[in-house]
Amino acid sequence: MLRMPLIPLLLALLAIALPARAQQNAFDLVGPDLKLSVTRGDATLPIGAVPSLLPGDKLTAEAVLPPDQSARYLLIIAFLRGATNPPPKDWFFVAETWHKKKNRLEIEVPKGAEQAVLLLAPDTGGGFDAVRDTVRGRPGVFVRAAQDMFQASLDRARLDAFVAAIARIGESAPERLATDAPVLANALRIKLNAECLTRPRGLQAACLTQNRDSLVLQAQRGTTLAETLTGAPVDLAYSLAATPQGGGGFYSPYIGLARDVAKLFGAFRSPQYQYLPAIAIGRGDTLKLLLNSAPSFQNPRSVLVAPLPPLGAASPPIWQAGGPTPVCLAKPGLTLPLEDAPLLYATDFGRNMSVRVTGTDGKSRDLAVTPDVEKGGVRLDGGLPADIGTVANAVLQGRWGFDGFSGPRLPVQLDAMGAWRATPDSNVVVGRDHPLLLHGGAAFCVSQIALSDASGTRTPVPFKVTGQDELTMTLPLKDVKPGSLTLNVVRFGTAPPDTIPLTARLEASRLDRFVVHEGDQGGMLEGARLDQVTGLDWKGLHFAAGALSRGSKGDRLAMTAESAIPAGDGEAVVRLRDGRSVKLAVRSAGPRPLATVLSRAAVSQQAKEGLAITLPDGVLPADTAIDFSLRVTRGTLGDSGVVEITGSDGRVAQLHLGDGGLQRIGKDVVVAHFAPRALFGPGVAGPLRFRLVQDGAVGDWQPLVAVARLPVLSGLTCPAEGTHCTLAGRDLFVVAAVSGSADFAQATQVPLGFVGSSLSLPKPAGKSLYLRLHDAPDSIASVTLPG
Repeated sequence: MLRMPLIPLLLALLAIALPARAQQNAFDLVGPDLKLSVTRGDATLPIGAVPSLLPGDKLTAEAVLPPDQSARYLLIIAFLRGATNPPPKDWFFVAETWHKKKNRLEIEVPKGAEQAVLLLAPDTGGGFDAVRDTVRGRPGVFVRAAQDMFQASLDRARLDAFVAAIARIGESAPERLATDAPVLANALRIKLNAECLTRPRGLQAACLTQNRDSLVLQAQRGTTLAETLTGAPVDLAYSLAATPQGGGGFYSPYIGLARDVAKLFGAFRSPQYQYLPAIAIGRGDTLKLLLNSAPSFQNPRSVLVAPLPPLGAASPPIWQAGGPTPVCLAKPGLTLPLEDAPLLYATDFGRNMSVRVTGTDGKSRDLAVTPDVEKGGVRLDGGLPADIGTVANAVLQGRWGFDGFSGPRLPVQLDAMGAWRATPDSNVVVGRDHPLLLHGGAAFCVSQIALSDASGTRTPVPFKVTGQDELTMTLPLKDVKPGSLTLNVVRFGTAPPDTIPLTARLEASRLDRFVVHEGDQGGMLEGARLDQVTGLDWKGLHFAAGALSRGSKGDRLAMTAESAIPAGDGEAVVRLRDGRSVKLAVRSAGPRPLATVLSRAAVSQQAKEGLAITLPDGVLPADTAIDFSLRVTRGTLGDSGVVEITGSDGRVAQLHLGDGGLQRIGKDVVVAHFAPRALFGPGVAGPLRFRLVQDGAVGDWQPLVAVARLPVLSGLTCPAEGTHCTLAGRDLFVVAAVSGSADFAQATQVPLGFVGSSLSLPKPAGKSLYLRLHDAPDSIASVTLPG
């Protein structure tokens, strides 16, 4: 008595719950599996390794159903030829999955076919004819379905690869998630929630993979993955349906395409059948179907519609090397980074991959590689051949489905023994630290450098890579005796180190000249072994020794006086550490030009997007032109004078009165105009300095302005309830931190190298946000929020 009333209630609740789940379009219902293989010529590949089909390909297909399968399915493969051109009846092939002798299809892709679709229809007697008539009656619907669902299947494969990798790392090494998750997200084009990486390690993996339907990003700019695979544009039906006017709307990849097809099928049914879209994930020879709503076995029964690979010649993958910086082939655990290669990691399309390296001897060798999504590239399998020698070129190659591909060219290095040489020669000076340059070898293959003296004592030597074949270092020779030295250059791998013999000599002190300018409080002493100088006296002024610098032409020692240097000439007395003194003739030159900045302003070159960003004084946007005015306070700036500007990389640009870069206002004021990116390139950022140059007299470098790259902030979305908001925009990687208060008490740190399009941050108390930019870390920019 009590149980009967519960049945209608449970049915009602089920009816409410099922549509709600269907609206999620999550494609989490596991459908049937199918076994498929494709034969082209003499080669047969499993379906998971086939990015596209061609007329004449032979397909073998059968459903993999459990032994106790009670519902009988017809397995139908249909070939299509356009939205407005119904396919002929003989382009439909059917297998009876429950019949042992009729459950397998062996068919050939017909000439003229443009799309292929797979259908599983419950057998109702005449079901094949009904499905065939439906497809032929509305071919555009199934053309659209084949394209969209194949696209969605590839996007789902990327999502599955990301989720699997996060789970694998989270279980085995959760401490790696903070560094590996951004690499995974970039490799697979997955949206990364940076806030997840600030949570405790045990919660990071679950946070990174929640809300899966919104994680997939577009993989290529302006094209679908189906276009990328086949090289052919989508047809008219697809193009029209994808526009807002055609009802497609602006959907994101994966779930948007699938939702659109689901709506299309939802309004398209017959009394006997309704059609449900399914995405198909190829793994080996198995095609796994995933559904977004439960099928019905009552009228109208559900026909599952799944995509097969598109028809057309497969375009070779267009990948890019992961950056211009070379990597050493002998480095342990080497991974060669790639960009724009999500399908390489998410599918089995790429196979038999290798890197063809060509030596300077002209010989080529193929080194097997394996895709490694956690490193964002291809991993070298095994070791290097012992006779590989110096590598001059490396190209990734392999097969993409049935077809071979070659490219991209990868920046790699490998050298042979004896490649390094000291520049300009092997003579070094003891009694001080000695700068040394090495040239000729593979700079990125050097793992360590050590200096050995005659007794065999080894001293590690820090070094910097300053070019692909150049190393810069400073040898610690202050306490070393003259004689023979050996520099040991150790390389990655099993190659023996290079040994470079050096000759250590003493250098006598030499005083060339003392350069001083009237009005300065210091000068520059030039010569050799100036580390022995303790001071200098001239015209009643005492100069103390300051910073010592060494170059190819000798030493330069800065000398500082207690007051301004007068005009005139005379004899100076240079005092040395050993108590000796040396006389040197000195004459002061004219005053060096000096100026102060009166004002500076940014001149916008293009309309600004997004929310307005207010920068503090002394910081200007990098993408604008800059006007500034100077007042010459010492010396003069005549018609031949120059204003030099330099950035953090040391490059120097000049502004002249003759070409309009400078304009004179009155006797001692000039106005300058320049565009930082035009002078220093698109990567210019950070502080800029200026100095005046007049008739060979060079002024001191003075701060001018800091230029900073700015993000484009499209808006801040805050739900009515909750404590966090979403800040959307692009180029967010230039931001170091975001805060709702100027004191940055509760700042949200942006991970270094962040490439996402949104950030989650605490809801601000006021109507402003505050940014700390990487290019101007000591300054705070503000954003006024609308409303």
